[in-house]
Parts: sequence; C-alpha cells; structure tokens
Amino acid sequence: MNFIVENWYWIVAALASGALLALPMLKGGGMGGVSAAQAVQLINREKAVVIDVCDAAEYAGGHVGGAKNVPLAELAERLPQVVKNKAVPVILVCARGGRARRGADIARKLGYDKAQVLAGGLAAWREASLPVEKS
Repeated sequence: MNFIVENWYWIVAALASGALLALPMLKGGGMGGVSAAQAVQLINREKAVVIDVCDAAEYAGGHVGGAKNVPLAELAERLPQVVKNKAVPVILVCARGGRARRGADIARKLGYDKAQVLAGGLAAWREASLPVEKS
C-alpha cells in the first residue's frame, strides 16, 4: 500500500497512456480498416471491388471512383450478384465507416473473407485527395 501512495503519479501516467492507446479503437480507427492508400493498393494490385453502402442519394452526392452502390439494407441479397468471386478483396465504404463495418460483418458471413472497411470512410478518402465521383 505504501508503494501505491508513494508512486501514484506513475500509476496515473500508465493509465493515461493506456487510455490514449485505446482511443483509436474506440473511435473506430483500429477496427481492421484499411487506409485510403492501402485501399488504392488493393484496387490496383488485387483488383479489389469497392462497395459503397450509403443510400442512393448519398452515393449520388459523391463516392469513391468506380465504387458500386449497394445500400446496407440490401447488402445481404445484392452483394453476391455484384461481386461473384468471393476470393476478390471487397472494400466497403460509407460516409465515416460505421455502416461499412456492419456491411463488412454481413459480407464475411456471406463468405467474403477478404472484406475490409475503408477506415474513416469517404471523409478519409477525400482527406487523402483521392478522386471522388458524383452521379
């Protein structure tokens, strides 16, 4: 007990550093998503398919170049029609990443083992100055 009283500041520092390390996980950045640069590499090297899980209006307002729109509510039934080869990497995108994470779970349950989420969503894609299309 004497040790804790005499070294309380080290304990506080350890807890604070642990909280700072856990913060990206809580915000969604450490949830297995790929960065915009990694997504571009997957698209170029492994012919990854980009699936935008936003609704049609959001998709029309701006989406990753070449992305196919399959709203999250329709993903389970339409993904097998859009991406026939389950061995191809699938990158799921939404505005910030929340819906895409749910979409990745659905895709994995359908057998798309290489389903990934674009970390930070379309906002991160734009921040990386990568092309955005509007329709």
